[in-house]
Amino acid sequence: MANDLIGYVMDLPVFDVHEHHMPEILGDREVGLLKLFWQSYAGWTQGLPYPVSPEVPFEDPTPASFGPGSWEEVARFVEESGSNTFVRSLSRALSDLYGLGGGGITAENWERLDAEIRRRHRDEGWRDEVLDRARIERVITDPFNDPLLNTREALGERYRSVLRINALAVGWHPESQDHNGNSAHRFAEQIGHRLETFDDYLSMLDVLVETLAERTQIALKNALAYDRSVDFDDVDENLARRTWGQRSPAADQRKAFGDVVVDRLASLAGERDVPFQMHLGAARIRGSHPLGAAGLIERHPDTRFLLMHLAFPWGRDLLGMAFAYRNVWIDLTWSALLSPSYFKQTLHEAIEVLGDESRLMFGGDTWHVEETYGAITLMRRLIG
Repeated sequence: MANDLIGYVMDLPVFDVHEHHMPEILGDREVGLLKLFWQSYAGWTQGLPYPVSPEVPFEDPTPASFGPGSWEEVARFVEESGSNTFVRSLSRALSDLYGLGGGGITAENWERLDAEIRRRHRDEGWRDEVLDRARIERVITDPFNDPLLNTREALGERYRSVLRINALAVGWHPESQDHNGNSAHRFAEQIGHRLETFDDYLSMLDVLVETLAERTQIALKNALAYDRSVDFDDVDENLARRTWGQRSPAADQRKAFGDVVVDRLASLAGERDVPFQMHLGAARIRGSHPLGAAGLIERHPDTRFLLMHLAFPWGRDLLGMAFAYRNVWIDLTWSALLSPSYFKQTLHEAIEVLGDESRLMFGGDTWHVEETYGAITLMRRLIG
């Protein structure tokens, strides 16, 4: 019976609710083994690619360019970080997809593997082949390098996307940007919306939500835990209005501006039945505890909040919120890649606690299809 259930789970089709598939990465024809490691969560074992605090100096550890590298560079991942699940999941996927057998990536085979990865990434059909092997029928992606991208046009019929709202929550000045370098004022230019006043800015939020379907976007995505705290309480519109147009507003003004924008977007999402994804846990660790978002969720009972990543490491607090708030769905994405043990324990508790187990969903949260394959396969295996 157990083997039958595992086989059943391993063969089910998947609607993958969260990836970072983007044309500039999926269309890159110069991807080798080392680039795959660095452009995956395995790269995070070498250094986080985002600032952990506004007070801590930040330098992105990702190399500016990639060649074939050397075994020593590859060994930093597969040997020195070989117990890390980010590394293990990707290595297992590469072994499966590229036929390495049970020995994994070694000093003897890594160059052949690198050459085969490069060959397959020059094949336009490789992406769909891998997604088909993973039984992924639909993908919802967050193309954070170009938040207004129409991904169905750019990537194909399998894709829909979310609108990442980070730039909107920091858009008090034309020069202000989120941690990915996105500007709300550029969004306004893209949609032909004139910004002169704060009211113009608020009306742009309405337009962006109203036109989601035109860009085949099906949800909003709040990843502000990488830019600020997830506490959106004490909404002060008067202070937010005074923030408008300032190049370097004070910390309380920046918070007030973001609070008003996020609250307005949550309200619009509820009115239009648009899901509202929200990154919780990790990121800027001091400000990403899930209970910080409780006030936002309480103020918008008609909005469907999709709370992501099992709020690692605060899974039980997240489950407590899902128990109390019936407008919360739990997105298991990324949690298995962080720790299979954490995933299994929290999944068991979620099944026991939730009033409706259909409010669980998952995705890969990855950039390359090999890592997607590994993440989805890992979650299938754990669920089975």
